Amino acid sequence: MKIAIAHDYLIQMGGAERVVEVFHHMYPQAPIFTTVFSSNGLLDALKDADIRASWLQKMPGGANNFKGMLPLYPFAIRDFDFREFDMVLSSSSAFMKSIQVPKETFHLCYCHTPMRFAWDYDTYMQRQSKSNVLKQLLKIYMQQLKTWDQRTSKNVNQFVANSSVVKNRIQNYYNRDSDVIFPPINTSRFHSSATIGNYYLIVSRLVSYKRIDLAVETFSRNGLPLYIVGEGPDLGRLRQLAKSNVKFLGRLEDGDVTKLMAECRALIFPGEEDFGITPLEANAAGRPVIAYQSGGALDTIMPKLNGIFFKRQEIDDLDAAINEVENHAWDVQQIVNHARKFDEKAFMVNFKNYIGKAYEKFREGR
Repeated sequence: MKIAIAHDYLIQMGGAERVVEVFHHMYPQAPIFTTVFSSNGLLDALKDADIRASWLQKMPGGANNFKGMLPLYPFAIRDFDFREFDMVLSSSSAFMKSIQVPKETFHLCYCHTPMRFAWDYDTYMQRQSKSNVLKQLLKIYMQQLKTWDQRTSKNVNQFVANSSVVKNRIQNYYNRDSDVIFPPINTSRFHSSATIGNYYLIVSRLVSYKRIDLAVETFSRNGLPLYIVGEGPDLGRLRQLAKSNVKFLGRLEDGDVTKLMAECRALIFPGEEDFGITPLEANAAGRPVIAYQSGGALDTIMPKLNGIFFKRQEIDDLDAAINEVENHAWDVQQIVNHARKFDEKAFMVNFKNYIGKAYEKFREGR
């Protein structure tokens, strides 16, 4: 098979981009189609890839203003030509699942989520510092975008969801069935430590829907050390909420993050995520996770084995979960063994087998 990989945009190093990295390892000759990319935002493993960007890449400030170009993405993805490929493997949480491929080309979409900024607009924008007029205009546009998103879901031959909650969204929004295959974790990157520090840790993009503000307010009240790794548009607001025990470390190299994970008291995961690779990375380093009881965490957190849930996104609930972590005797090896079930080597074997069977079924149907 001649395969192409397609991904929404390559401008940051998040969980979805880690999945594309694994796809590239699986199919190193496959070009990666994307709307726009940033050389500075690429994972090292993707810097040797054949990346083919849309015409948005040539627009001034395209990579730096990817959110400002929101209305243009549906038009940009129309111009991709997939006629030479037997299969297109799209990785999408926004637009790329809507690409048009020839009828004889198999399109498998690994869906991180249907676009949250459209389908869950009110939650997504709740803490964004935008004017009310702009929010209302965007809301009108999002209604149109949802209609387009629903219609173009028919462009996908086979959906694969990255978690149970995403499977439900695909069913609810697109009326399509999907199979669940959890994202890959590079567990070999992480190691446990005999030395545990006194700090708690967050590793995340700093955007409002991830609810980092809940953790900042909780730790500002209880006085425990909290280290936050990551960058994003919510940084200024979070700094205003934080007291001196909350430290913002910015973007760090992988090796530094690995060490911080291995020596933290626990990882804090306060938002509702579609899956959440970071909690399993902390588990691979032998550390427990305190997670909001919702979203993808329901697939990966087993209470008292590798983490603790809190039920409401309230300071008191998160604080109680922190106390519970402090008073529980954690088995480091059990935590690590749990994370290894999601290792990328197992993912690659399982996913290749899945793709092969799905492609043959498509061929038989044609």
